[in-house]
Amino acid sequence: MDVIRLSGYIGEEKLAIAKHHLLPRLLKRAGLLKKQFNITDAAIRQIIEGHAREAGVRNLEKLLHKVMRKGIVKLLKSPNEPVKVGVSDLQEYLGQPAFRKEKSLKGIGVVTGLAWTAMGGATLSIEASRIHSNQHSFKLTGQLGDVMKESAEIAYSYVCSNLKRFKGDPGFFDKSFVHLHVPEGATPKDGPSAGVTMATALLSIARKESPQPNTAMTGELTLTGQVLPVGGIREKVIAARRQKISNLILPDANRGDYEELPDYLREGLTVNFAKHYNDVFQVCFGNKPRTDSSVH
Repeated sequence: MDVIRLSGYIGEEKLAIAKHHLLPRLLKRAGLLKKQFNITDAAIRQIIEGHAREAGVRNLEKLLHKVMRKGIVKLLKSPNEPVKVGVSDLQEYLGQPAFRKEKSLKGIGVVTGLAWTAMGGATLSIEASRIHSNQHSFKLTGQLGDVMKESAEIAYSYVCSNLKRFKGDPGFFDKSFVHLHVPEGATPKDGPSAGVTMATALLSIARKESPQPNTAMTGELTLTGQVLPVGGIREKVIAARRQKISNLILPDANRGDYEELPDYLREGLTVNFAKHYNDVFQVCFGNKPRTDSSVH
């Protein structure tokens, strides 16, 4: 049996479904007139972003029904006062949101990656730090799966072997205890798509330079620096837009996936397509790697 993964609805699509299908159906089921119960578009968006990020709309319908049920209680107490639900009212109806806005960390050794999870796209800040210079060592933390650990090891090997080309101290990693961490350590993470992000974090500490700000990336990295395609481009672009990140780095092989996205998702984004890590380096650090004849 083959498993087919379908892309989930984006926020704009969920909003349209809620307004034109879910709410009318719930109003009819509850025997309410539209003028008796009104929920603003901004409130529906907040429910989508803060409570119902799943791929479909089943949970969104349940939450709207919950809001409506509490609204009916108010109507029973004051039949002549229509119920109006805005963003400021949602905590009273639904409590604290299950999802909060991801924080984009900045600085040397910190790079924002794009990830796909069962709940849709998410941004992932990957951190690298030089602990001390007494010994050569590499440590990984963040509850990483086997594939993600291999991606980190590949990124480490690639950066170490090409550090001179990328204008860093060739002996930096020979005398460094380096720690690479993927925050939210309680959440299991796996997959190869963080390869270029990890390599950029490691290169950042070796060069002692912060990467280009407001930039997020995804892509599998090979030992020779090739950037391979990854899945979930639609969800990852949505995650970047949610964080107001406008500069993206995607694998060149995913160009078709990106171009299939609707115009309103692509609007305002600057997308750089990478075939090789050299392309990623130019975007993140603003210059070209050396082309030594001894390097292939």
